[in-house]
Amino acid sequence: MMILAPYSREMFIVRGLEKILEEREIRKSYNSQLKKACESSLESIRAEIQAGKIPQGENATSAALPLPRNEAANVMSAEKYVTPFELGCQSKTPRIVVSAMDCLQKLIAYGHLTGNEVDQGNKSRRLIDRLVETICNCFTGTQTDEGVQLQIIKALLTIMTSQHVEVHEKTVLISVKTCYDIYLASKNIVNQKTAKATLTQMLSVIFQRMENQAIEEAARHNNVPVVSEGDRKTINKQSSSTNLIDQSETKQVEGENLNTSESEVELKEETEEIAKVTLLNGEQEANPDSLTNLEAEEIGTETVAMAEALVNDLVETAMQKSPTANVKSNALGRENDKPSAVTGESCEANPVGLADKVSNVGRIPSEESLSKQTEDDCSGLYFGHILQRDAFLVFRSLCKLSMKQVTEGYVDPRYWMRSKILAMELLLGVIQQAGNVFKSHPVFVTAIRQYLCVALSKNGTSHVPEVFQLSLALFLSLLANFKTHLKAQIEVFFREIFLSILETTSSSFEHKWLVINALTRICADAQCVVDIYVNYDCDLAAANIYERLVNALSKIAQGRHSVDIGATPNQEKALRIKGLECLVSILKCMVEWSRELYVNSHALSNLGAESKNKDVSEDSDSGKGTMVSYGSVNSLSSSASFPNAALQGQEDNPEQFEVLKHQKEIWEQGIDMFNRKPKKGITYLQENGLLGNRSEDIASFLLNDERPDKAVVGDFLGDPDKSNVEIMHAYVDLMDFNGKDIVSALRCFLEGFRLPGEAQKIDRLMEKFASRYCQCNQSGIFASADTAYVLAYSIIMLTTDLHSPQVKTKMTKAQYIKMNRGINDSKDLPEEFLSAIYDQIAGNEIKMRASANSKVTKSGMGTGTTSEKQRRLLWNVEMEVLSSTARQLMESVSHVQAPFTTAKHLEHVRPMFKLAWTPFLAAFSVGLQDCDDPEIATLCLDGIRCSVRVACIFHMELERDAYVQALARFTLLTANSAISELKAKNIDTIKTLITVAHTDGNYLGKSWLDILKCISQLELAQLIGTGVRPQYITASSPFAVNISQMFSQGLNNQLTNFGSPNSPTSFHLSDLAWMGMNSLDPGLKQSINETSSQSVVVAVDRIFTCSTRLDGDAIVEFVKALCQVSIDELNHPTHPRIFSLQKLVEISYYNMGRIRLQWSRIWEILGDHFNKVGCSPNEDIAVFSVDSLRQLAMKFIEKGELSNFRFQKDFLRPFEHIMKKNKSPAIRHMVVLCIAQMVNSQAKNIKSGWKNIFSVFHIAASDQDEAIVELAFQTTGKIIGQLYERQFAVMIDSFQDAIKCLSEFACNASFPDTSMEAIRFIRQCAKHVDEMPQLFREYNIEDMTVNEEDRVWVRGWFPILFELSCIITRCKLDVRTRGLTVLFEVVKTYGRNFKSHWWQDLFQILFRIFDNMKLPEQQTEKNEWMTTTCNHALYAMVDVVTQYFDVLGGLLLDDIYSQLEWCVQQDNEQLARSGSNCLEHLVISNGPKFTNEIWSKTCRCLTDIFNSTLPRQLITWKPGDYLDLEEMTERRESGHVSLRRFPSAHSINSLSSNSSRLSRPITSDQRIFSALQIRCVVQLELITTIENIVFFPATAKKEDAEALALSQGDSISLESSSLHYYSFDQDQGMYSHISSSHIFQLLDILKESHYFARDFNSNQEQRNLLWKAGFKGNVRPNLLKQETLSIACIFRILFRLYRDESRQDTWPEVERRLTEIGKDALSHFLMLESDAQKESWVSLMFRFLTRVHSLNDERFRTHISHWYPLLCDIVSSDLKPELRSVVRRIFLRIGPVFGIYYSGNGESYLPNSSIPNWGSDWVPDPCNQGLIDGVYLEVIKNKLLLSSSFGDLFFI
Repeated sequence: MMILAPYSREMFIVRGLEKILEEREIRKSYNSQLKKACESSLESIRAEIQAGKIPQGENATSAALPLPRNEAANVMSAEKYVTPFELGCQSKTPRIVVSAMDCLQKLIAYGHLTGNEVDQGNKSRRLIDRLVETICNCFTGTQTDEGVQLQIIKALLTIMTSQHVEVHEKTVLISVKTCYDIYLASKNIVNQKTAKATLTQMLSVIFQRMENQAIEEAARHNNVPVVSEGDRKTINKQSSSTNLIDQSETKQVEGENLNTSESEVELKEETEEIAKVTLLNGEQEANPDSLTNLEAEEIGTETVAMAEALVNDLVETAMQKSPTANVKSNALGRENDKPSAVTGESCEANPVGLADKVSNVGRIPSEESLSKQTEDDCSGLYFGHILQRDAFLVFRSLCKLSMKQVTEGYVDPRYWMRSKILAMELLLGVIQQAGNVFKSHPVFVTAIRQYLCVALSKNGTSHVPEVFQLSLALFLSLLANFKTHLKAQIEVFFREIFLSILETTSSSFEHKWLVINALTRICADAQCVVDIYVNYDCDLAAANIYERLVNALSKIAQGRHSVDIGATPNQEKALRIKGLECLVSILKCMVEWSRELYVNSHALSNLGAESKNKDVSEDSDSGKGTMVSYGSVNSLSSSASFPNAALQGQEDNPEQFEVLKHQKEIWEQGIDMFNRKPKKGITYLQENGLLGNRSEDIASFLLNDERPDKAVVGDFLGDPDKSNVEIMHAYVDLMDFNGKDIVSALRCFLEGFRLPGEAQKIDRLMEKFASRYCQCNQSGIFASADTAYVLAYSIIMLTTDLHSPQVKTKMTKAQYIKMNRGINDSKDLPEEFLSAIYDQIAGNEIKMRASANSKVTKSGMGTGTTSEKQRRLLWNVEMEVLSSTARQLMESVSHVQAPFTTAKHLEHVRPMFKLAWTPFLAAFSVGLQDCDDPEIATLCLDGIRCSVRVACIFHMELERDAYVQALARFTLLTANSAISELKAKNIDTIKTLITVAHTDGNYLGKSWLDILKCISQLELAQLIGTGVRPQYITASSPFAVNISQMFSQGLNNQLTNFGSPNSPTSFHLSDLAWMGMNSLDPGLKQSINETSSQSVVVAVDRIFTCSTRLDGDAIVEFVKALCQVSIDELNHPTHPRIFSLQKLVEISYYNMGRIRLQWSRIWEILGDHFNKVGCSPNEDIAVFSVDSLRQLAMKFIEKGELSNFRFQKDFLRPFEHIMKKNKSPAIRHMVVLCIAQMVNSQAKNIKSGWKNIFSVFHIAASDQDEAIVELAFQTTGKIIGQLYERQFAVMIDSFQDAIKCLSEFACNASFPDTSMEAIRFIRQCAKHVDEMPQLFREYNIEDMTVNEEDRVWVRGWFPILFELSCIITRCKLDVRTRGLTVLFEVVKTYGRNFKSHWWQDLFQILFRIFDNMKLPEQQTEKNEWMTTTCNHALYAMVDVVTQYFDVLGGLLLDDIYSQLEWCVQQDNEQLARSGSNCLEHLVISNGPKFTNEIWSKTCRCLTDIFNSTLPRQLITWKPGDYLDLEEMTERRESGHVSLRRFPSAHSINSLSSNSSRLSRPITSDQRIFSALQIRCVVQLELITTIENIVFFPATAKKEDAEALALSQGDSISLESSSLHYYSFDQDQGMYSHISSSHIFQLLDILKESHYFARDFNSNQEQRNLLWKAGFKGNVRPNLLKQETLSIACIFRILFRLYRDESRQDTWPEVERRLTEIGKDALSHFLMLESDAQKESWVSLMFRFLTRVHSLNDERFRTHISHWYPLLCDIVSSDLKPELRSVVRRIFLRIGPVFGIYYSGNGESYLPNSSIPNWGSDWVPDPCNQGLIDGVYLEVIKNKLLLSSSFGDLFFI
């Protein structure tokens, strides 16, 4: 039976003491104190047991282990029994030490020993601190028993992890230090591994407790229950702890048998495995399971089980409870609850040193690291809890251990190296498992900056691979977890270590390999990559880490440094692959970062996860998570690895960063210029506004910026130029030397530049330095600035002397003091002062400070270092320089806290890629070109794909095109590539190109051209691979002949050398088409066969079938590129192909379902392409094009079209273009046939396409091929005759085109029957317009400015009438006559609906018929035209005006008159007569409707016509003169209203030809006389016109006939005859409608015409000239008819006015005019000499005198009194009987009128009067009654007797 729990502890102690007493060594004298203590304790315990009366039984002492602590039952404390165990631990007997330590460990483990009591021997510490020190002192070095070592580890781990014991600060450090020493000193591999695992667990517990405390503290403040991470990981295993620990003791013996040699051999392997474990991203808290997996093969299963039991049990037990509760119950009342500064306690530990106890081993590296922690180191640091202080002390100690160097005291450097490696491994575990407190607390962040980063800067250049690898691992962890706090430190590590190793050519392969492996993880983290760019490349003060990194990786990927570093081919390949992996990872990060901007139309699978053997035809990209490896062990487990991470530094503004980057580029450019030409660089920076113009600004730039070359800065500052001197003074004045000794001041002064080599420059610098130093230190020991100047010079000389390797004999201190005597104003400086200066310079050289510009020599070994030994030596030297520079820089930035921006914006990728796309491209291009390795090729292709993706996402056209072109070039499918070099990588490139086309099609833009060119050539390769000859390859190619000759000559072997440098010819795909596959190299044959594999064929087809998924812009670019490729194929000089043309047809089918907005853009390109192809000189290609176009058109028309859309018109336009441009009858007939088929099958679906259909037929109508014209006209007739009846409303848009088409048919002179039928169809169209005018009004035409009411005119009537007018002007007589007839039929029939402005447009059409510019050129044709067409049109036009005069009278009468005037003026008698007749008809028909204004226009028109047609040249013509037709035209058109002409091609041609012909003078008299004769005729016609207008033609003729009859009827009495004559004076004609003023105008016209004719007739000389010249044949020319007709008309009008009672107001004017003209007529008649003239005047005078005789007495008396003498003269002339009769009547009436009486005997007399003296000018006074006297009668008789006709005169 087990004893009760309260006594189990005591019984366990009893058992332990008894076990110690049982040892044989206990009897030794040196153990006497221990023995006494054990016995005393036993007695005490037994006494307590007896006092407690505990029953004693057989099982009373059977418990081997105490039960766990029970707070309620534990009434006895175990602390008072600790002394025997402490003494046991101090024993020299290992078994006693193990037993004692084991009892202590178990008591602590089970909570029976807490050690919280104060140590009685040292009040400043607790019991547990003393116990830990005692346990740690048990380890005395390598000679320590291995069992003791293991027991120490167990005990310390129990203490550190116990829930009941609390240790801090010094105790923690001693515990860690002891385990550390055991690991280094122990020769037992099990103990080493156990110590290492224990250290890992200790650190895990220390830092996890700190994190848990912070979590609980936060939860307590927020009253939120929380479960810590440690609690979540705790496994409840309490019962097995005792057994496992005991087992470890029994199994330790086996571990002791492991020999030392094996341990040493396994040391390196173990270290590497541990490093691998620690490099993992914190998957576990370094649990023993992981340790077991790594060590099983080396130390055996039993040893592993022991280590697992040891570590696992203790840790699991320790972590079951939170340590914070025990901390608060601390008996010493430690400061646990509030943050405080730890200042009162010493941090220094004083363990027993190993140097005194170990004789064969030098000082262990850890001797001072964990012990020499002074109080000052912790002062001023504020911690929130004591646990944070513990963690800080341990972390700092490990950092110092990691950078401890080998000193002379070490015997074996292995211990130093193992110490460094262990410290770094432990630090790596801490960093990887860092919690929130460690990541964010300022103390730890500062510790990382000041300790860990400095340690990394030293170890990061180590030549030991393990150290270097751990340094890289630590850096990666810092980058993942602390980059926001370590911006400056990360820059230093990158710049001075990573990049320096990568960039220098002398670095070893191992270092490059490790660095590039580390970079692989960095480059796989998108957040990290973007953060590097944003925080460094966009920072003005930082290095371009990203840019340099990409450039270095690019060079490595190209293999440019492989030879220099002495790498083997396998190493070179591995390095290149790693470099490519890094570049690809960076690009994948970019793709991942910008994935939200990517839109993949195909929604395919992940591109980045594509396997190498993945079929190309499979979907290969989804656009989501593209191209990035997620959660990989190779990437950083950054807490901010995604774009949505919190912003840590300044705001993430891409535009701002781009501005900064631009400024930085300007700075770098300016500094680069400065380093070459300082003034030029400064000017450049000033011009760009980055540097001020003041000297202070420039000096500040030189002082604070690290980038300018220090040697250049020194030369610039020392230059004697005035501006340089000013800048130098300002530079020195910016330095503050207050309180500094001269050496320190000089160091500060010289660390910013290198002293120039010229003495004068140094002198100027030293003078200013001395002046400034004395200015800042005026109370110094220097008498003047001269002293400082000389001393500064001496210090520089001393530095050179002591530290220059070229100076063999160094200056002594005495020599230096002697050299400086008397420099202080002739006095000496204190020797102590000079001695101190000497010591400072001797110990620390004055040199420039380490800067970012400190470059390691990258030339490396150059050309001389060829051996491996020399290379390694050089690299070690460079590593030392790197290490020194890196450490200095890291120390300088250890207190710098720069703001870090966590990038989150997607736009950062654009400038990143723009900055680095060229090195990316160079690396991938070189890799594809130079290497055939499939892995390298795959990486290069992946990189190019990623690059294309990034360039596409951000629409970077230049970059995208460059990558796509590179990809296309490596397919070897381009024109300038030799297909004989086709390999597997080229096939993969082809597949990649196809994949790019699939996944990034929406973004490819103009790059589609390169892709489709390759696809075109790929199709050719596929045809070659399958043995099919491409289409349109002729067998007459000269190349084919050459190849056949080669084969016949047995030169097939040459085909294997295609493309080689020595090969005279490189054969391409187009050439191989002629060779056949049998003649090719087997490898090339296999490659070509692979291009025709099913997967590739399907993938290519999918590019075209999936074109439907491209967006609107992409499909346009795709089609544009495919059209260009098609053109190239068709234009091939020897064998054109139609592959792309076929694909164009296919994609047109596929994409026909797109929205019209997109499809219209597509078809704009396709249509233009079909235009070109359809006009190809190759008829087969043109036929294919037209047929493809027909199929597409039919398919598209089947879809139908809504009203008001116009896409059918765009779609069918290529037919029109081909019809117009292609001259091949077969193609033209095919086009017409295609259109006819559309009309026959799809008429109901055609809408806007009718316009194109009629346009095609319009072109066909002018063809000379009967089949084409017949087919086109039949189809047109069907449309007009049938379809217009059914669907005229749909076809109204094309109505104009239909009319034009019919007009063209009518104008084809080769087919007159068709012409007549076409005119009939036009007449039929007019009927449709009249019947459905509302359709035109409702139709929405393009030009919305047309009024709705006018649409029927614009789209209906006007086209009909205009085209009819075109037919009239273009066709032959029969056709144009028919057209003219139909034209005026339409106008007369439907003109009732025309509006006034329509009529204006109509008459402009009609006037075109009379347009001079449109008349035929040949005179005969022109005469025929005028005689027929113009004449017909003139009459018809006047009829129209007459019919619609109410509308047209006031609107177009001016134009009508102008046109009639034009006709009258033409040199065509028929037209001139017609014009005159039409004018007469117009006035007579419409005169009653004329207004006074219209009559004015009419009279003016007549006046103009008379004036323009007077043949004035008859009087002026002389022989030899010529008549300028232009002058005649000007005269004719003077005062003539010019007509508006319609320009046309016929007008222009006619104008040019006529102008050239008519500009020459007309010398033919016959033409002149003909024109004059026509004018004479026109004058007569016009006189007749006026007479007919006034009186009607019938009236004038009837009146003349009556007058003639009267003259012959002498038996009739005067009275009766007069009465009968008056019966003709009726108001007929327009007389009653014409005003008197207008009549007088007409009289003036007639009068002028009369006088002209009379003048000509009187000019006998001119008449003779004309007669002799042939004018009017054999008769002398005269104008007698014009002369008589004009005056006869005047007399008729005047006499009618005289009798018009309604016009009495005009009688005085009439009387005046009649008197004047009558007198003039009588006078002229008396002067006539020619019988012909007299003959013509007889009738005139007869009618005139007859009317005079008919006047009433008063008027008769008035006029006779003026004419009487002339009448008397007439009596004396020879007169015709009829004239004599009327004269007789006149004189008979004179008697009664004037009162003359007759006597009975027949004599007359005048009463009461005398005979007056009549002279020739006598005019009788009608009022004088005395005239009526017989005397006058006698006088008359006497005068009459003088005439031979006297008897006849008086014969009655």
